[in-house]
Amino acid sequence: MAAPTSRPAPVGDRLGVVPPRDSELRFRTVHGYRRAFRVAGSGPAVVLVHGIGDSSATWEAVFPALARRHLVIAPDLLGHGHSDKPRADYSVAAYANGVRDLLGVLGVPRATLVGHSLGGGVAMQFAYQYPERTERLVLVGTGGAGPEVTPLLRAVSLPGAHAVLAASQLPLLRWQLGWALDALRLVGADLGRDAADLLRLVDALPDATSRTAFIRTLRAVVDWRGQVVTMLDRCYLTRGMPTMLVWGARDVVPLAHARTAHAAMPGSRLEVFDDAGHFPHHSDPARFVGVLEEFLGSTDPARWSPEQWRQLLRCPAPPPAGVAGARPGPVSAT
Repeated sequence: MAAPTSRPAPVGDRLGVVPPRDSELRFRTVHGYRRAFRVAGSGPAVVLVHGIGDSSATWEAVFPALARRHLVIAPDLLGHGHSDKPRADYSVAAYANGVRDLLGVLGVPRATLVGHSLGGGVAMQFAYQYPERTERLVLVGTGGAGPEVTPLLRAVSLPGAHAVLAASQLPLLRWQLGWALDALRLVGADLGRDAADLLRLVDALPDATSRTAFIRTLRAVVDWRGQVVTMLDRCYLTRGMPTMLVWGARDVVPLAHARTAHAAMPGSRLEVFDDAGHFPHHSDPARFVGVLEEFLGSTDPARWSPEQWRQLLRCPAPPPAGVAGARPGPVSAT
């Protein structure tokens, strides 16, 4: 008699009891490091990936609404939030591997990836490395579509950044930084629009371990000349992958980058939040959820076979008028 075959445990078994709406912070150990993540809801999986210096808490305002119809998982990337902060590889590719491994531990085989800022680069890298596990791709204020970056991040990539970040925790300098950001907000500067979020990111680096992880992550993608990574050479691979870009019109990552990426991604959508800066999911969470839900409901998940992926790599679509990719999809701005 043949030996009984074991079946993979359902997602619910591997996650335990999943809270119905509000997110719950949980932990799993992967490769010896503790990984924190927030989870809520049930249904098709949506993975929310935060940006540099941030954590899964950045998605709290959109969790309850998304969890009505989806299993929502938001990791704290290694070196961020409540996850461990070892001396390790903090490259975009390593982060994509970390997301894959966490989903493997949780028993989630496929998901829609939603990434903000650096997290958008991680989501794009995940889709590139693991197309068979990616159903859709949503990029929110993502880097990789041009070299321009705020001078503040260029400065932090330079030698001496440890001392500068440590000094920012001193009460007087913390007050001066807050005052400067408020002044930028009052004069209408784009950077000032995100003043509260920027101060929150500074406060998230209270010790040397956190600051070291932040600097290692930053230097993997930015130097004194600007962004050092690009996704434009591989944007054609989103052909057949439902893709949406969400951008604030006042983002410190120029809106021109969004339009460049949109043109390079065949069939992609572009949603512009006119009154938002770098954090559209904070500026208007209700609209953000509405746009995301409409995208999820109106697109079919991608299904890639190894042969289809091989053919796409061998025969990329010819680029139109100076930009790799095919004709983009719709643009919406309100």
